[in-house]
Amino acid sequence: MEALALSAELRAGLADWLAQLSALKGASRHTIAAYSADVSRYLHFLAQHHGGSMGLRAVVETAQTDLRAWMAYERNDRGISARSMARALSSVKGFTAWAADRGQLEATTVLSARGPKYRRKLPRPLSVEGAVDMLETVGQQARGDWQQARDVAVVTLLYGCGLRISEALSLTGADHPLPQVLRISGKGGKTRLVPTLPAAAEALSDYVKLCPYQIDQDAPLFRGARGGPLSPRLIQLAMEKSRLQLGLPATATPHALRHSFATHLLGAGGDLRAIQELLGHASLSTTQAYTAVDAARLMEVYESAHPRAQSQDAASASSAVPDFASDHALPNSEPHTTPA
Repeated sequence: MEALALSAELRAGLADWLAQLSALKGASRHTIAAYSADVSRYLHFLAQHHGGSMGLRAVVETAQTDLRAWMAYERNDRGISARSMARALSSVKGFTAWAADRGQLEATTVLSARGPKYRRKLPRPLSVEGAVDMLETVGQQARGDWQQARDVAVVTLLYGCGLRISEALSLTGADHPLPQVLRISGKGGKTRLVPTLPAAAEALSDYVKLCPYQIDQDAPLFRGARGGPLSPRLIQLAMEKSRLQLGLPATATPHALRHSFATHLLGAGGDLRAIQELLGHASLSTTQAYTAVDAARLMEVYESAHPRAQSQDAASASSAVPDFASDHALPNSEPHTTPA
């Protein structure tokens, strides 16, 4: 579909809305770029659908048939996933609500539209043993001693503090020695406080002692072979080599260590709200995915350990004994389907 040019009013409106998201709500540049792309495609579709440019009022008062035509085009012609469609509709609703408030108009049709349902993928953490093995072997993949210590320090921060790899690699010399509580600026500029473990402080100290480069207060803490900022790809490669050595699945990535941090805390009795704060999740529904992981793990333990689940012969040996698996099934562990 060849896009028609948007009217000056729509271009200005879109720019004002995005500026508001950035200034007042602290949306990251990645979020702004995604919203801009979603809403721009929507506005260009409406312009093409109606055969000419439109104003803000016409967009706010979009008919249900037009909205359905756009969603059908996105799903069928462009082939986007249900998850991407739900995100695009959320972006369109945000822009439409802003435009409606600005013009004191009603936008019931767009704001009441329902997006497609989709099943969120469960996080895939490592087992406790797998995480420990990863920490013990990842340092063996680099050539020099200081690079080995560096890689161990990074993965210890990922697993011990639940950091994203971008957050760990954004640390500077000012963060050494590692404080008892680390202030992290995460997605969307959201700041959180993360307690640090003695093991993480020790691993970081070992790296700094061996690092051949001077680490200034404002300089990146983790360095590459030539002294520049460490590329996340090097940590990904080190973990890839380790997982092949250990026989771990392909999902054993740096981000899986963050998932492992949350899942292992929850399994040990950690409070869900506290874990939400430690991870920096804006919505509790995002953190709730880990409860489904824990329920799935319990089912696996049950199926592998309970005598009635292990042996079908034992299950059919006596009809007088009820089947524990059917009479006491665990709750459904399907993930929450609301977009985070």
